[in-house]
Amino acid sequence: MSSFNFTIDAECPDTWARAGTVQTPHGTIQTPIFMPVGTQATVKSVAPEELHAAGAQIILANTYHLMLRPGSELIDSFGGLHSFMQWHGPILTDSGGFQVWSLGHLRKLNENGVVFKSHIDGSLHTLTPERVMQIEAELGADIILPLDICAPYPCSPAEAKKAMEWTHRWEERALVEKEKQRPEQTLFGIVQGAFEPELRAESARVIGNMPFQGLSIGGLSVGEPKDEMWGMLKHVTPNLPRDKPRHLLGVGSPEDLVIGVGLGMDMFDCVLPTRVARHGGLFTRDGRVSIKGARFRTARGPIEDGCDCYTCQHYSAAYVNHLARAEEQLYFRLGSIHNIRFMLRLAGDLRASIINGTYPAFQEEFLARYVPASEKVRVAQREKWKEARDKRA
Repeated sequence: MSSFNFTIDAECPDTWARAGTVQTPHGTIQTPIFMPVGTQATVKSVAPEELHAAGAQIILANTYHLMLRPGSELIDSFGGLHSFMQWHGPILTDSGGFQVWSLGHLRKLNENGVVFKSHIDGSLHTLTPERVMQIEAELGADIILPLDICAPYPCSPAEAKKAMEWTHRWEERALVEKEKQRPEQTLFGIVQGAFEPELRAESARVIGNMPFQGLSIGGLSVGEPKDEMWGMLKHVTPNLPRDKPRHLLGVGSPEDLVIGVGLGMDMFDCVLPTRVARHGGLFTRDGRVSIKGARFRTARGPIEDGCDCYTCQHYSAAYVNHLARAEEQLYFRLGSIHNIRFMLRLAGDLRASIINGTYPAFQEEFLARYVPASEKVRVAQREKWKEARDKRA
């Protein structure tokens, strides 16, 4: 039997924000929470002990990548992901559905599952709802996700409906297979529906009524304007059961956390904090700054006054600026630690504001001060990432 449990500790009477506690076999998670992404059983450039010191309570790993390399059977022979990567807290593994979707011309869908070519060596692989449960059983994460279809943006209502209905049928199959594999693992259902309000509401009701112990909202942050993303959550959240944790898949800039919590989300994950850090973008209470900028070249203080991260406590902004401009490997570690700690501290502040009954004021004050990246910058960054991904494929 699963030792998973979720309790709501406090709720905001004016919004859908809530603070909760999640119990897993490998530890307790206090929500709202941000989950650093360790795609290939590692959060890039950051060691597990450094994640723990930064306040990480749970990390996310990727089924697709680990299936291809080093292989779930090998990881299983080491006792699962926790032993293999020496992270002893909770782990969530996604299904690989988003990665397969992003392969584009390298994959073909059918009712049974998806056939795709590895982006590494071109070898053919088949993922079905059952096979994903088998792989995730070998990986041994605390929380696992079923195979789903992430519809593209934009897409027709007919395409969105077909993807949603296939996803629902695949999730029913995943529930059956999970019980044959490792019943003690916690399986979250995934809500889809693309950008059709009626489909989003329908998927939330259907998946919410299945015997999943938690719910992930997928198919958002796939290229749409952020207002559209938040608009979809307004159709999803009212149709979800109150007593299950809600995970917003692949979403995790600072402003996303603050707004998403008010729309009823509990858990967030995203590669953004570490990815932008590697390119010089560091979070502050006023917005993202480029540590490579000239104003930091001689700065004797930390990246941000008052920041309690390891980087700011031990190094000057001038030194971090030098490392970034020289492209030294130490910069990747120090910059990533700063952004991870920023996100985790923000999650803790959000939780405290909900418990104290001050979340609306906290949201207003944060958003009034924090300047997010512009839509133009977001689009340019996304296109740059796509180009790099296509070259690898």
